[in-house]
Amino acid sequence: MDFSDTGLTVAGIIPARYASTRFPGKPLVMIRGMSMIERVYRQASGCALLNAVIVATDDGRIADHVTGFGGRVIMTSPHHPSGTDRIAETLRMLAGNGEHYDIAVNIQGDEPTIRPEQIESVVSLFSSNETRIATLIKVIDKTEDLFNPNVVKVVTDKTGRALLFSRSPIPHIRQHPDEAWTSAFTFYRHIGIYAYRTQTLQEISMLPPAPPETAESLEQLRWLWNGYSIQTNITDFETIGIDTPEDLSKLTNIA
Repeated sequence: MDFSDTGLTVAGIIPARYASTRFPGKPLVMIRGMSMIERVYRQASGCALLNAVIVATDDGRIADHVTGFGGRVIMTSPHHPSGTDRIAETLRMLAGNGEHYDIAVNIQGDEPTIRPEQIESVVSLFSSNETRIATLIKVIDKTEDLFNPNVVKVVTDKTGRALLFSRSPIPHIRQHPDEAWTSAFTFYRHIGIYAYRTQTLQEISMLPPAPPETAESLEQLRWLWNGYSIQTNITDFETIGIDTPEDLSKLTNIA
């Protein structure tokens, strides 16, 4: 079934907070004359499968900025431990005003190179009634990425359902030196965009942290630990996340 035939409504929600430990004010940083949050918003707005694009924030400076460029914003609690929780609150607020969505897409506010095609790719997985949570993966072709703990690795089953996420290289290749691993096996990295059925999102937002999540500092392990499946789609596009001021050098000449 083509997704357009499902009749499902989709909200793209961009969680954004000002008080980042490693990069305060990150959503408002300028990249070639446009703020990071505006770049993400405009990229998301290019996806035809989204019925709405909304920034969810707890900071008035971000809210004013988004409103200033014509974007839609919702103010949320400052006490959310994760973007997932912020999106869950946003959906409850929307529903309280009679605005209901079947699917919510968590669009990372610090990935200004996200492409509309990637959002479409993850949303399209909900053409199957069995999909509750969806995300994207990409082939790893560099040994340094495979062994970089900041690059999250994914192993899936033959249908694309995620079996495990880890900061370590998985699976371990016993019979080859490290530099030959990417030739001996097809490894995947996780691209941090999620989509959820809204009921599923409300359920997972109520779950306590799980032991694997605490060990790896990866929220999606909480969902797997509790029996929620995560369906993946492969993307050929690379995204660049901006976690620190130094990361800006990937996109600009600003160090």
